Amino acid sequence: MSGHSKWSTIKRKKSAEDAKRGKIFTRIAKEVTLAAREGGGDESMNPKLALAVSKAKAANMPKDNIERAIKKGTGELEGGQLESFTYEGYGIDGVAFIVEVLTDNKNRALAEVKNAFNKNGGSLASNGAVSWQFEQKGYITITREGVDFDELFLVAAEAGAEDVVDEGDAILVFTPREAYGAVESTLRENGYKVEDGELRWFAQNETVLPVSKAMQNMRLLERLEDLDDVQSVSSNLEITEELALAYDE
Repeated sequence: MSGHSKWSTIKRKKSAEDAKRGKIFTRIAKEVTLAAREGGGDESMNPKLALAVSKAKAANMPKDNIERAIKKGTGELEGGQLESFTYEGYGIDGVAFIVEVLTDNKNRALAEVKNAFNKNGGSLASNGAVSWQFEQKGYITITREGVDFDELFLVAAEAGAEDVVDEGDAILVFTPREAYGAVESTLRENGYKVEDGELRWFAQNETVLPVSKAMQNMRLLERLEDLDDVQSVSSNLEITEELALAYDE
């Protein structure tokens, strides 16, 4: 999971930058709305909503925004009719991308995703063209402060986690898709602070490219993630130490 670990570091850095300009509010508000629509507006009875609200608070989203997003999901306010879609595509040198979208306008979302690929040297692909190269897994970020890594490792492993990685400022827990909910709930029940948690697509085999071409793919990834309707983007580009350093500059 070393490559996934490097990517998680970049992902957290970008999330912090997005938070500064409010971009992250749009994404998290949709998560809150969808969670409330699927499981109701009571956090104590809806673990998915509890996590989404926790993420919203961690991003310093105003309380009124959170409550409005919940009410959209429960139908008390208009605007909760969101649909989820998954698009697949190719970047530079055939790097595979999976783009997950949550939108109230499919045509707009598709046009924006297609435009991002076309303007950054890539192209959309048909469903199934690249997804066979990926596996969906649970990805959970735990606040590192005050946590005994060995104890957390045992709790996570017993709940069904397949890997736990100490990142220094955070601990990453990876789970099989079917065990994600149980592991996330167990960690919360044992007092661990979950910063983030979601199902993500992870490449079974990653592609190594020269830094110049890898950076072109990173720019495509950034452009896709900047779209309001896009919730997450995954690729099979390997995040090498050299690429991580170049991206950080």
